[in-house]
Amino acid sequence: MDATTVLAATSGSLAAVGYGLAAIGPAIGVGIVVGKTIEGVARQPELAGRLQVLMWIGIAFTEALAFVGIAAGFIFGF
Repeated sequence: MDATTVLAATSGSLAAVGYGLAAIGPAIGVGIVVGKTIEGVARQPELAGRLQVLMWIGIAFTEALAFVGIAAGFIFGF
C-alpha cells in the first residue's frame, strides 16, 4: 500500500466517524424535546394538542442539524 491509499482510507473513515458524532446532537435534542412535551402534557393535559404540534416543529428543527451533518460530510469529505 502506498501513502495515497492509506490517506484515502483514513479520510473515508474520518468522514463516517464525523457524521456519527454529528448525529449525536440531534438525537439528544429530539430526546429532550419529546421528554419535555411528555412532562408538559402530564402537567397540563388540556394543552396536549398544542404541545404535540410544537413538539413536531421542534423535532423538525432539531433533525435539520442531522441534515447539516450529512451535507458537511459530503462537502468536506471530498
